[in-house]
Amino acid sequence: MGDFSCTVEVQRAIPILAKARGDSMHKILHVGPDTCSVVSKLLKEKETEAWGVETDDIQDGDRNCKALVKKGIVRVADIKFPLPYRPQSFSLVIVSDALEYLSPRYLNKTLSDLARVSIDGLVIFTGSPGHRKAKVSESKYGRVAKMRSSSWWVRYFVQTSLEENEATIKKSLSMQQQRCHMSQNAKFFTLCHSINILNFFFF
Repeated sequence: MGDFSCTVEVQRAIPILAKARGDSMHKILHVGPDTCSVVSKLLKEKETEAWGVETDDIQDGDRNCKALVKKGIVRVADIKFPLPYRPQSFSLVIVSDALEYLSPRYLNKTLSDLARVSIDGLVIFTGSPGHRKAKVSESKYGRVAKMRSSSWWVRYFVQTSLEENEATIKKSLSMQQQRCHMSQNAKFFTLCHSINILNFFFF
């Protein structure tokens, strides 16, 4: 088993998202393990405010992570339950290495709650079948990680009420050279290094 997770891909995507989203990157929430490192990276972006929801225990976390929690910038929470934020608190919500562990029942509830706290966008990084992620494939939330294929996610989002934002799609695609799959409701869907990157926005 490898020790790769989506965290590195999230950090690499931040500059691309910043260029594609512009003003929508001012207030961001990251949800998932290693959120302290992602939030720290986001805080280095100009004119960007960032918060995080850590889905793992941070008892063994580093000093920086504990400081972020103490300041209230990062919270430790179970995403199966409503997030402790008001509706439309963030311009963009980024989720990584978290949805693989949720059953369809909780997946529906969690995505609805993520949409609730976001003004106009969600970006989801999730492993795909065959993706070796030792650190995050162990049992969590009472379940083992379930890696879903790109076609599964496309079908799933077709059933949602999300709408395309063509301007954002064009900007993102112009800055990436990954293979992209378009669907009616998913903003753009890329498969990068065996990681599904779902980037969808709503008005």
